[in-house]
Amino acid sequence: MPTRAAAAPAKAPAKKTATAASKPKLKPAKKSAPAKKVAAKSAGKPALKKPYPPIAKGATAAKTAAKRAAAPLPKVSKPKQKLVRDSFTMPRADFDLIAALKERLLSLRVFVKKSELLRAGLHALTGLDDAKLASTMKGLTPLKPGRPKNSD
Repeated sequence: MPTRAAAAPAKAPAKKTATAASKPKLKPAKKSAPAKKVAAKSAGKPALKKPYPPIAKGATAAKTAAKRAAAPLPKVSKPKQKLVRDSFTMPRADFDLIAALKERLLSLRVFVKKSELLRAGLHALTGLDDAKLASTMKGLTPLKPGRPKNSD
């Protein structure tokens, strides 16, 4: 019968335990102060971009001028407007008016969405004087608030 020591697999060497005195002390890394100053200085100044290539002298001047004339102007970015999603109720007759106006604009070769048409109506109402605006609003039939009953 084989001995127990021979049958057992070889053990890995025992880990050495180091005392606190034998371990080297690690210091935390310091951040360099000049890197902060450089980053702060460059963050405040935006990089300047030239909208057109420089004009070359000699025979290539005509080519460069042609490129400059063909190059688009730098785009001016508009601030984004926050969009609001909402739902509302309107009578079928008013909904049909929207469809009729969309068809009328299509015959003029202008494609509009329903939301664009409603926004244009708001801008048109804003341009009315007070008396005309009041008479227009009085001409509308009042609606009950809330969702309509599903009759379809």
